[in-house]
Amino acid sequence: MSLRFARCLAVTLVLATAFAACAAEAAPRPKKGEPAAPAAAAGDKRDRVVNAPGTPFHGRAFWQATALCGGIYFRVNTIHSEAAISAKVIKPDPAAYQRLTKQAEVAGQTATMFFEATEQFLVADRKINRDEAVLTYDPVAGREGDRFKTVDAAMQAAKPCPELYRLCRAAHPQTCADPTALTN
Repeated sequence: MSLRFARCLAVTLVLATAFAACAAEAAPRPKKGEPAAPAAAAGDKRDRVVNAPGTPFHGRAFWQATALCGGIYFRVNTIHSEAAISAKVIKPDPAAYQRLTKQAEVAGQTATMFFEATEQFLVADRKINRDEAVLTYDPVAGREGDRFKTVDAAMQAAKPCPELYRLCRAAHPQTCADPTALTN
């Protein structure tokens, strides 16, 4: 390797490193302790939109709103299930196991209710099959659920979800067909 080539290579590496450092500093970062906002998918004119001013779902497609709530409740289910396993195997506590298992079951049923509504909105609005609907909403729901590390944080985020489902039942009773009342 010639001396001239080595110098050019060194200068190129230094410039590339400096450029990467500048780009990393310029990228917006979420504030510490503040969860990142969920990314909204591009709007589709076929999607029915939530009309509920003052709620975090206003202006979103119904399928997105229900997917977000389903993702939160699925995360609650996962956290409770992991804690129940710990209460059964690692630190045996039959009372805690029973309580956590029941909470996981309720959260799982609630997540399923929201996911079923999400699928039905996508199938009806976009005329896609169920498998395509799942592939469409799963990343949205997964990102939302993964934002939460504790049940308390997830349940706080889920507070507007029962009202969303009641609104959905009133506006679209065939799509949001589960008659059970949601309570947090």
